[in-house]
Amino acid sequence: MLLPAEIRDLRCVAGMMVPASAEYGVPGADDPAIFADILASLDRDFDAVRAALAALAGGSFADLDDVRREAAMQALEEQGGTAPVTLMRVVVQCYYRDERVVRSLGLEPGPPFPKGRTLEQGDWSLLDPVRVRPKMWRDAPP
Repeated sequence: MLLPAEIRDLRCVAGMMVPASAEYGVPGADDPAIFADILASLDRDFDAVRAALAALAGGSFADLDDVRREAAMQALEEQGGTAPVTLMRVVVQCYYRDERVVRSLGLEPGPPFPKGRTLEQGDWSLLDPVRVRPKMWRDAPP
């Protein structure tokens, strides 16, 4: 479980990454429903997200002024590595799962193929070079 200061920092980061847009009628990633999804989705990414938050300002990111926050976010991005990428991925994947966001993109919310939607067929001959490759694995012993 994230500490209260880490939760505040994460909410601030989420809002900076994907701010609300009145023009497109979409909430920001710090919207209560989206943010609740972010918190509930940390599971395997918990340690990486916590490390990214610690790298930002060690529990006081939300208390920084706008200029310092931007600088800290820029420094985290430049630092690179797994933690910042994981933090960004968690925020973005939860944002684009929100039905309001999906609708704003002109899509129907929900799983992609539960209603027997048709998948446009592609050119299966593109797989021919893969099919003719020699075997690249060992069979498991019986």
